[in-house]
Amino acid sequence: MTKTKVDLSSISNFNSTTTLTKNDQNQLSTQVSVESNLDQPYNPYDHRTLQHPNTYTGALIHILKGSLGSGLLAVPRAFMSAGLLVGVIGTMVVGFICTYAIHLLVMASKRVCTDLKIGSLGFAETAEAVFIHGPNQFKKFSQVARLFVEISLTMTHFVGNAVYVVFISESIAKLVGFYHPPALHWGQYFKLIILFLLIIFCQIRELKHLVPFSFIANVTMTLALVITGYYMIKELTHVEIKDRKLATDIYGIPTFFTTVLFAMEGIGTIMPVENSMVEDRFTGCPGVLNTAMTSVVAFYTIIGFCGYFAYGDKTAATITINLPDDEILAQVAQASISAAIFFTFMLQYYVPIDITWRRIKPYVPKEKENIVQIVWRTLTVSFIVGVAAAAGDKLGPLIDLMGAVFFSTLGLFVPSLLDIIVNWKDWGRYNWILVRDLFVISMFTFGFTAGTYYAVLNFVK
Repeated sequence: MTKTKVDLSSISNFNSTTTLTKNDQNQLSTQVSVESNLDQPYNPYDHRTLQHPNTYTGALIHILKGSLGSGLLAVPRAFMSAGLLVGVIGTMVVGFICTYAIHLLVMASKRVCTDLKIGSLGFAETAEAVFIHGPNQFKKFSQVARLFVEISLTMTHFVGNAVYVVFISESIAKLVGFYHPPALHWGQYFKLIILFLLIIFCQIRELKHLVPFSFIANVTMTLALVITGYYMIKELTHVEIKDRKLATDIYGIPTFFTTVLFAMEGIGTIMPVENSMVEDRFTGCPGVLNTAMTSVVAFYTIIGFCGYFAYGDKTAATITINLPDDEILAQVAQASISAAIFFTFMLQYYVPIDITWRRIKPYVPKEKENIVQIVWRTLTVSFIVGVAAAAGDKLGPLIDLMGAVFFSTLGLFVPSLLDIIVNWKDWGRYNWILVRDLFVISMFTFGFTAGTYYAVLNFVK
């Protein structure tokens, strides 16, 4: 077996979905092994040299963690917008569409990796490679495609973190407000305090130093979910199915769609996890993706159903707001969820700051890198909290806007567009590949337009 080096001179080294590792080369250069027998089909998984490859179980856990986040607490509100029956069916439909779109992205990445004889590519790298090696009319847009994905990923995490800040401030306001009622209206002041804390904590630059915070976030999130589940079950004993709507009007569908999309979509974690495997078990049945997303859809359906069933039309933007103010256990849940989201912020912040810093770093003198990075981190955190401050206490509309604009773009539009280009020469019998991709794009168009419209409408109410 001989070693050869394949160099994509037009693709920079950074994996836009974040490999969470340091790599200071200027060009992407992937070492691959090529069998002497050139007739043997190239398999990207056979040419990945990983120090710590992910097993099936490890990859499954990563995907579950990426999709089962704080958005889980917003799903009952989605069910309130759609009704119990429509909510159950709709969650399954949205889950299927999300999973299918992720399959399209992974298969497009595999296709270009096989063609280029490269072990793996990230999200933005895949987009660029697809355009470069697609039809001639798309080649000139390759850099634009990469930049578009990187900007979308960056803004997704920035605005997603703004959702976190609103989430934390509202939870703290509710917690403190029980003991000091005026604090119920101090959300903006709490955001200012959060800003100072985040500026300090977000100066942590090494991922390994964030591991303890990740552990704290996992423990506190689990505690909050257990307590919230207890209160939901407790409330379920006091209501009957006839007290809840099975379906609402059609105007609630956009809010339902974008909220579930926000909660369920973990597109940013897909390519890093897939690239960390050396076995071809990510897709297929029972692959990592199908197993994980089936579990995610089932869990979200249960939480959404029970949450709306328990609290009805009083269901808040996040179900923890519905917990009683005067019980210690509920207050522990509020404090736990605030801590979990705060420490999750730093982990989510790592992705966009890594993307943007790699763009900025080549233009910064070596001796000024430290101070420039401090300033840049301070500015970006301030921007995130500024977005949260502009949103005020409108957590629900901000979640809707996130799902409508960012998650629909990255999770639905981009994968289907890449699949169209990859299969440009052969869309199958009756052009069924094109038809399926256009269907996914139509779902993106619906979510983007209707979701954005109703999100903005709810902002100005």
